[in-house]
Amino acid sequence: MENFICVQCGTQFAETAEPPPRCPICEDERQFVRHTGQKWTTLEQLRAAHHNRIEDEAAQLLGVGTEPEFAIGQRALLLQSPEGNLLWDCITLLDDETADAIDARGGIRAIAISHPHYYSAMVEWGARFDARIFLHAADREWVMRESGRIQFWEGKTLSLWDGLTLIHCGGHFEGGTILHWPAAADGQGALLTGDIIQVVQDRRYVSFMRSYPNLVPLGHAAIQQILEGVQPFAFDQIYGAWWNANVSSNAKATVKHSAERYLRWISD
Repeated sequence: MENFICVQCGTQFAETAEPPPRCPICEDERQFVRHTGQKWTTLEQLRAAHHNRIEDEAAQLLGVGTEPEFAIGQRALLLQSPEGNLLWDCITLLDDETADAIDARGGIRAIAISHPHYYSAMVEWGARFDARIFLHAADREWVMRESGRIQFWEGKTLSLWDGLTLIHCGGHFEGGTILHWPAAADGQGALLTGDIIQVVQDRRYVSFMRSYPNLVPLGHAAIQQILEGVQPFAFDQIYGAWWNANVSSNAKATVKHSAERYLRWISD
């Protein structure tokens, strides 16, 4: 019996004797099945060929990403906070070196994930660090490996500790979530957004999509829901889903101006 992992999206599935026949996450219109067909791996195989890069993304924010790049290629963020560390988003590979590095920084109190493309091996991580896993209930159907550690939450916000707040924005996924970190940027605040709000190559802007690889846009109502979700919160920075995919200042205005540009072009 093995917890097989989809090579395309990095999601670890419930234990089975043989690889699952399909990956629902990749068959969804927001993702895609590998052009050469569905392929599976295991955590043991992944450990043999990959390692994790671990380095500071900002003060009290540790990036953890897999090299060579695996699956979607996102990096997780360990937010180090006085009352406990939060792992934002997740990656598939967990090995002893990574676990030791995180233990040395205080471990993980809980894991929170922006959307199903980054569920990856969240149950594996949760078990290793004895951590709860916060997922929005609107994305319950995309959990491929169930666990009693998973706490499905509902509504617009969920308050954690040290002022940290999960915000339901929808958009890219029905349960799309971002994290507000009020202590960041010398108290001006930051958002950790995954790709619910996507930091693009021109760091003066962000963007929003239903599917990034398949270029499916979002409509007016979805953009408005995102804007309304973040409006009550102060933030000067944004930390996105990949290394250095960050907005370093004036981030709230950046979101507003980017949404205005997006809506103008889809309207035209």
